[in-house]
Amino acid sequence: MTTPASLFDLTGRTALITGAAGGLGSVFAHALAGAGADVALVGRRAEPLEQLAAEVAAASGRRAVALAADVTDEAAVRALVGAAAAALGPIDILVNSAGINIRRPSIAYDLADWQRVLQVNLTGPFLCAQAFAPAMLARGWGRVINVSSMLGQVGLAERSAYTATKGGLLNLGRTLALEWAGRGVTVNTLAPGPFMTELNRPLLDNPAAFQAFVDRIPLGRWGEPHELAGPILFLASAASSFMTGAVLTVDGGWTAQ
Repeated sequence: MTTPASLFDLTGRTALITGAAGGLGSVFAHALAGAGADVALVGRRAEPLEQLAAEVAAASGRRAVALAADVTDEAAVRALVGAAAAALGPIDILVNSAGINIRRPSIAYDLADWQRVLQVNLTGPFLCAQAFAPAMLARGWGRVINVSSMLGQVGLAERSAYTATKGGLLNLGRTLALEWAGRGVTVNTLAPGPFMTELNRPLLDNPAAFQAFVDRIPLGRWGEPHELAGPILFLASAASSFMTGAVLTVDGGWTAQ
């Protein structure tokens, strides 16, 4: 019998989270492990990942491993599949959370910076989905969750590369969802709004910019990272079983205007 609790139970599942050491990535790791999943934490630097893995394991009682890798490197991503499987078994849930933002007027945007944002925010998720999906498809169950942004749906000055890549993630998710529909693998996109994370430190440290954002958020405040635990768990679990190619926006009402 299906119960509300069983819909969100991830016992026996394995999850891999890129950008895991970031403010949102760590929330995702704790949320999925707290629901019963074993988790692989991916990022470029091993030390913060190892610390987070220890914290997640202690809090949840689940296995948590740190795997250092650059998601823009195709060979590294391919190797990551084997490393994750060796540590935890085949990955059931992929959360593409790695992302960067370089703020600059478009007319002055350096091509190297543009390409770097493109590689991390869009190419990385594509490479990871391409690498991890075959095993999910073979088993007939999987969840791919791309972490975009409300700025994938609306524009904002001095965010040309960021908005372009986050918008690209929306249609990447829709396309993969169509390709894998009916084979047990869903692909959905989580689109957070303004959250109090290190990625937004330039805004958090600027009182005028911070308040300008608050003034445009109907709920009247920035989001707290823990408020994304429920949405990520929903997308990763059986609770979202008839949902694919969709965008779940968690932005305090910003894009409703």
